[in-house]
Amino acid sequence: MQLPGDLTARPLTDVDARAVYEVMAAQELHDLGIVEIEEADIVGDWQRPSFDVPACTIGVFDGDRLVAYAEVADDGRGDAAVHPEYRGRGVGTALAAWTQELARARGVPVVGMPVPKGSPADVLLESLGYQVRWHSWMLELPDGTRIEAQPLPDGYSIRTAEDEADHRAAWTVIEEAFLEWAQRDRRTFEDFAATTAQRPGFEPWHLRLVTDPRGDVVGACFLVLHDSDGFVDKLAVRRDRRGLGLARALLADAFANARAHGATHCELSTDSRTGALGLYERVGMVVTGNWVHRAVDLGPVPVPVN
Repeated sequence: MQLPGDLTARPLTDVDARAVYEVMAAQELHDLGIVEIEEADIVGDWQRPSFDVPACTIGVFDGDRLVAYAEVADDGRGDAAVHPEYRGRGVGTALAAWTQELARARGVPVVGMPVPKGSPADVLLESLGYQVRWHSWMLELPDGTRIEAQPLPDGYSIRTAEDEADHRAAWTVIEEAFLEWAQRDRRTFEDFAATTAQRPGFEPWHLRLVTDPRGDVVGACFLVLHDSDGFVDKLAVRRDRRGLGLARALLADAFANARAHGATHCELSTDSRTGALGLYERVGMVVTGNWVHRAVDLGPVPVPVN
């Protein structure tokens, strides 16, 4: 990596999760005025069996202090952060080059990452030739507003996921729904579990299911509670059961549960690939943040020569 002479770089390990959180939090606070990231987000992502932390990450250090980092998953989705004190020194450009080099070595044709629209990261990536692939929005339920409970069709009910069989059913519904629009391979149940039931702070009521009259799981919602914030991380309904109000019922249930457990602030995110923005706005949620996913085409994937 081409870094200023006083900075060094090395692959990261699990024990660096806290330091990465601190860099990302400093960046968000500077650029957004709030901190959205949690250390548990990083721990959950990094403990996925498919994610090899030393092989997929790089950290930039000033002495022993982590001041920037980047990561790239096997599907080409990356993330990066530079502490605001270290901007303007070419660190972000060096990290972008590293992510491209790693992705290209793995045969990934496109590499990209989400960034707040208009942020320094957005401006930098645009200058490096990264194009916008899709938009995403952060929405919140305003204080004093609640989503009216949605009556379920006869025979349908909402309950907590109780065991691994329920977790697998939730994974199936969520993964199949997400694969209708996500540009990636199918994720394993083990990866799903790492970011849900095995995520630090998980409680059984965080994962709720909709079942049909036969008892089959046809919808699922995973909520994260941190201090006074409730965040709907995943929400999906099986394709053949849409239009019955199940998604709205799950959303109302999730936020009601969050508030019952002390949350005073409820939010979620969605992007332009899902077509769900209108649903959330109709139930009273408002957009509070705009993000773009910027990516660069790395060219044709090399064909291995035997």
